[in-house]
Amino acid sequence: MFDRTTITPAKAPIRGLIRPPGSKSITNRALVCAALAEGTSTLTGALDSEDTQVMIDSLGRLGIRVESKGEGQTLIVHGCGGKIPVSSADLFVGNSGTTIRFLTALCALGHGTYRLDGIERMRERPIGDLLDALNQLGADCRGELKGGFPPVIVRANGLRGGQVTIRGDISSQFLSGLMMAAPYAVGDITVSVSSELVSKPYVAMTQQIMESFGASYKTGFTIPAPQIYQPRNYAIEPDASAASYFWAAAAITGGQVTVEGLAKDSLQGDVAFVECLAQMGCHVTCSDDSITVSGRAEQGIAVDMNAISDTVQTLAAVALFANGPTTIRGVAHIRHKETDRIGDLARELRKFGAEVGELPDGLRITPPADIWRRRDITIETYHDHRMAMSLGLPGLVLPGITILNPGCTAKTYPRFFDDLASLSSSDSV
Repeated sequence: MFDRTTITPAKAPIRGLIRPPGSKSITNRALVCAALAEGTSTLTGALDSEDTQVMIDSLGRLGIRVESKGEGQTLIVHGCGGKIPVSSADLFVGNSGTTIRFLTALCALGHGTYRLDGIERMRERPIGDLLDALNQLGADCRGELKGGFPPVIVRANGLRGGQVTIRGDISSQFLSGLMMAAPYAVGDITVSVSSELVSKPYVAMTQQIMESFGASYKTGFTIPAPQIYQPRNYAIEPDASAASYFWAAAAITGGQVTVEGLAKDSLQGDVAFVECLAQMGCHVTCSDDSITVSGRAEQGIAVDMNAISDTVQTLAAVALFANGPTTIRGVAHIRHKETDRIGDLARELRKFGAEVGELPDGLRITPPADIWRRRDITIETYHDHRMAMSLGLPGLVLPGITILNPGCTAKTYPRFFDDLASLSSSDSV
């Protein structure tokens, strides 16, 4: 991938069908449950990207074999039955939040010493709340260089049962990681969340995947233990966060895009992104196996995106072309993602002439009156895949929109710009 790419404007409103690659969130959760299962599982429709590759590599370093077939879309996982095969391992997780958080909890089930590290930005992403929770259950987890931050050292001797308290206002992944490890504790674990839980649909996703692998679950956050995950064949949905870019492409160009493989009752909360587009004036049609967005997003809205915070940047790109301001609230936690997704997003949106106010928990975006005359804008991506994908969308209607470091999309969607170009080409409109 070149160090920059300039988006080619669509010749007409986009009309087409697309099936994005498998969900990163589901793939990495299913990998953890399958890795802990007693037997061999087959995952189909899996995502092949940097985030899933570092998960698979790390599981291999823990002695859990994962075979990849069909260009990485089929994964055969040889589970360890909850017994981590090796007593020491050094794991590199890149900038994958799901990988370091889920595997820190998984490693706590072992017997030995494990180290987890990533790129420089990962060392700035907090993990202290998860470490504190695991330590309440008998683990010895700490930040190697700085308290509460990677690199993480886990000195493990299994997890005991009991009551544990964890914060939920930074990332729901802390709770999800703890939940997936909990069936292999010595006794039942009851989790109390001490602050407002962000991204709640991802916790519901975790629970449903655990149940798919045979784990039982009590009311609230009580997980009976000991239990053993059962191996199974598991089909992974297309990524709803990735789908948001194509629905947004329809909303910006006034076209019509159908995303196949997703329905309103998807495991992924991010399908609710289409409800934001409906409020802005788009028409949304749902079937048993697809969701279609058509028409232009005409009107700015005020919306709490706490439950669908991975689509904030996508909505911001659409907001540039709406009439009136758009206010996004409930997403203070996204400052701790791959980049500061409030401050850095505001900086890039201003390049389009937008007036952007940073709020304590979000942004207020007022589009410029002359947005359709804007051109020749270079977007910094901050090594954030979602910044690259979302802020490439204005290039479908504005000439000269250039994305720096487009290869950062390999984190979750290596072929994104190819798929976007295909959908917006003359053959697709």
